Amino acid sequence: MRFLNTPAYDLTYDDVFMVPSHSDIASRMDVDLSSPNNAGTTIPLVVANMTAISGRRMAETVARRGGIAVIPQDIPLEIVADVINWVKSRHLIFDTPVTLKPTETVADAIDLITKRSHGALIVVENDAPIGIITEADCENVDRFTQLQQIMSRDLITLNDDVTPREAFEYLTQKGRKLAPVINKSGKLVGIITRTGALRATMYKPAIDSNGKLKVAAAVGINGDVAAKAKFLIEAGADVLVVDTAHGHQKKMIEALKVIKALNPKIPLVAGNVVTAEGTKQLIEAGADIIKVGVGPGAMCTTRMQTGVGRPQFSAVLECATEAKKHGKTIWADGGVRHPRDVALALAAGAAQVMIGSWFAGTYESPSDLRKDNDGRLYKESFGMASARAVAARTATEDAFDRARKSLFEEGISTSRMYINPARPGVEDLIDEIIAGLRSSCTYSGATSLAQLHEKAVIGIQSAAGYAEGRPLFTSWKN
Repeated sequence: MRFLNTPAYDLTYDDVFMVPSHSDIASRMDVDLSSPNNAGTTIPLVVANMTAISGRRMAETVARRGGIAVIPQDIPLEIVADVINWVKSRHLIFDTPVTLKPTETVADAIDLITKRSHGALIVVENDAPIGIITEADCENVDRFTQLQQIMSRDLITLNDDVTPREAFEYLTQKGRKLAPVINKSGKLVGIITRTGALRATMYKPAIDSNGKLKVAAAVGINGDVAAKAKFLIEAGADVLVVDTAHGHQKKMIEALKVIKALNPKIPLVAGNVVTAEGTKQLIEAGADIIKVGVGPGAMCTTRMQTGVGRPQFSAVLECATEAKKHGKTIWADGGVRHPRDVALALAAGAAQVMIGSWFAGTYESPSDLRKDNDGRLYKESFGMASARAVAARTATEDAFDRARKSLFEEGISTSRMYINPARPGVEDLIDEIIAGLRSSCTYSGATSLAQLHEKAVIGIQSAAGYAEGRPLFTSWKN
């Protein structure tokens, strides 16, 4: 990467733009977005280890499209192990259906139907599909009505040996949005939508050496770090993230050394830092990947509370440059709000980009779906250094210690992340991000992420320059 004009100060993503260069790329699909490190992603997206964002449904869905989710450190280890096992038992093509029995009620369906963005659940009997319930079926119906009274029995199914193209063509022919997938015994094994079938031809899942979906897990730097890390590694985590807000500190270095002594066979991520010196020290302590970012996240109040942090583009550029000297890579953590930001982070040298709040407002995030006074759907999100998160994290401590820690917070405890009706699922957002990223690569003449970093030409712009590039959804003239 080179600058078109020399920066005189640290830069955010909004401060910069990418200049088009000569390109020989015939199609954006010729761009290889697989990770230039051993994290094993086929698209450079990581779901942040935030309780309101990263859970089993998110992890399954993102891994199927080539990214990876990090299960937060605040969740009990036994539950994390269960999530890892669950994700690894999921199908590489078919989505996991939400199911209910015919005698269960509309109230049960309303609670579960929005767990998936396709807006349907399968009614099963003896593990075989017998009907489908959609959101429309539940409207203007008594909540205690049994599903067998309102479900559609006009059911088509697909066999589990169907190819994505065959599934798409069959669903198109039948005029159906989706269909249950069954095995030879007629038992339900999954669900596939027309859009899901298309995506299965455009994305490659992130899989481990056994052909199972990948999932990462986080561990903090307090308590018995070695025991926690050992547990997560043995539970099958594919990437271990050693996470704290201030990664450039003695306890982080000690934690890394303790975990490295376990001789883990999986990548070790550590952060967060924003300087070359911090990057170097964590690598020397044993980290394979460095997590970069202090204060750019939408839920983070660190910069306003403390004055500490650094504009993210400059932080990513400096840390990626240092990591490369040691044969390592970085994750750009936070501050991305548009597909352009992802492309710019990768141009600055990141191997993957970590996304939090942007993915919070999707059906796959763990938070409950709520409705505001205007009828708009949203998910509630919160920062991992907020009073709410600290209270959850310290639930097992005595009242005195909890009260002391509750006085310190650096995050928002409640925020509404609205569901975009046009892109309600995390896969919809992935489509938007990856489409933009592929185009960025073609504009730069890059066929891989490594080439994007090498060939990208970056300019610095004023606020007016940034505003000029924003689309207008209404006329600027009356």
